[in-house]
Amino acid sequence: MSLRLGDIAPDFTQDSSLGQINFYEFLGNSWGILFSHPADYTPVCTTELGFTAKLKDEFSKRGVKAIALSVDSVESHHGWIQDINETQNATVNFPIIADQDRKVSTLYDFIHPNASETLTVRSLVIIDPNKKVRLIITYPASTGRNFNEILRVVDSLQLTDNHKVATPANWQHGDDVVIVPSLKDEAEIQQRFPKGYTAVKPYLRLTAQPE
Repeated sequence: MSLRLGDIAPDFTQDSSLGQINFYEFLGNSWGILFSHPADYTPVCTTELGFTAKLKDEFSKRGVKAIALSVDSVESHHGWIQDINETQNATVNFPIIADQDRKVSTLYDFIHPNASETLTVRSLVIIDPNKKVRLIITYPASTGRNFNEILRVVDSLQLTDNHKVATPANWQHGDDVVIVPSLKDEAEIQQRFPKGYTAVKPYLRLTAQPE
C-alpha cells in the first residue's frame, strides 16, 4: 500500500510502551504525528525521541499528539526509554508502538525494501483531526529529523485550514502570508484581511498573518 496526501490514515490496534493502543481512540479529535524508527537503541533515534519529549508543551498548545514506532518489543522499548531519559535529560511522555509483526509499518509504507527489507525507514506522517494525511516526509537513516520544521508545518496547516491563505518559502509563525489565488472578490478580501495587502504580482498578494 502506498499512502498519499489526502488519504485517510489507516486505523490499527497494536501494543506499545504504554499498553495496547487503538490509533483512532488515541488521537481522538487531536492532530497526530506518527513517526517511525529503524530500531531501538540506535543513536539518532535516541536524540529524536528525547527532543520530541521536550516538545510536549509545544505539541499540546497546537492540539497535537505524538506517537512513535519501532519494530522491536515492548520490553525493548522500556529499556530504551530509560536510556533516552538518561542521555537526553528528558522524560519520554508519549507511546512507542511495538510493531514486531510489521503490521503498522506495512499499513503506512514504512518499510522500503531497497533501504532495508526488515527495518523501517525514518518516516513521519502528520494527520489532521479528520484522520486525513497532511504531510509525509522520509529521512535517510543517517539524518535526524528537524522537529522545528515539523512544528512549522503544523502551524502552517492549522493557519491555512482556517484562512484563505498559503505560507511562502521559509515562513515562520507571525510572518506575512500569501492570499490564495482563488480568492478574487475584493470585498471579501477586505473583510478577511483588513490590514490590506501588497500585490507583488496579480497572483502573488502578501498580507499580514491573520489571527
